[in-house]
Amino acid sequence: MKAVLLHGYGSVDQLVYEDVPIPVAAAGEVLVKLTSTSINPIDYKIRRGDMKDIMPLQLPTIPGYDLAGQIVALGEGVTGIELDTLAMSVVDHTYAEYVTCKVEILALMPEGLNPADAGAFPLVLQTGAQLIEKGISPHPGQTVLVTGALGSVGRTAVHVAKQHGAYVIAGVRASQRAEAAELGADQIVAVDNEQEVAGLKQLDAVADTVGRDVIDRLIPRIKKNGILATVIGKPNSADGHDVQVHEVWSEPDAKRLQQLAAEVVRGAFTIPISKRLKLAEIRQAQELAEKGASGKVVLTP
Repeated sequence: MKAVLLHGYGSVDQLVYEDVPIPVAAAGEVLVKLTSTSINPIDYKIRRGDMKDIMPLQLPTIPGYDLAGQIVALGEGVTGIELDTLAMSVVDHTYAEYVTCKVEILALMPEGLNPADAGAFPLVLQTGAQLIEKGISPHPGQTVLVTGALGSVGRTAVHVAKQHGAYVIAGVRASQRAEAAELGADQIVAVDNEQEVAGLKQLDAVADTVGRDVIDRLIPRIKKNGILATVIGKPNSADGHDVQVHEVWSEPDAKRLQQLAAEVVRGAFTIPISKRLKLAEIRQAQELAEKGASGKVVLTP
């Protein structure tokens, strides 16, 4: 089969599209023929070496975490799922024509979801939901501000926070205000406008997807013993503030992934796709995503 291998840390030149053996499904696993995967920020951070101290790799390795595809082989002991079923998951080594996956972390692809697009969704849906549900666990009426609300994780977080009855503030750049109106948030705040940030009432929680100076400005607006849930990691600016910091790292949740994917199909919220490319075009794809594409960059075999 063809796959993308990362041969070393550095530029996109370290990504090579080449032949590798087709993996074999072990006991409790299935073999999935890829219909699509996508680029996530973690992918190019790993490639650059940003994560090597906390996520060391044995190189070369096949990158990628999003999986959408068709089940073509069942490992020993696998029951309850049939060949040719369309499924999706978050799993390692997905920049490849075939991927193995533990059966219990597979979500069935909802009817109406294009398999060639479905690879855009698993990691961002799972992460955005867990940022809210594990990181904050909001009660109805609580005020939650989501930074990077127009990003894929942010869009999911806004949607899920609204599901839990929170008063949701979409944190975006001033130039994104008009676009943010589509999110259905209760309020929009330009987090790059110091006056708007200073005018915020005390927040019960912040769900942070961007970090940097944005979160530094927002931490003083979180009420005493309020919550900062983050997918970026604890910021230094949280020190000295009476704030609970909850670092959230995505964990498999097939049931929730399937629910959220079905909600995307129904139009309850959207995850935009900005570009569709082939696995062989991986260097161009990662460069596009790294430069800040306006939506997900999807890869197909």
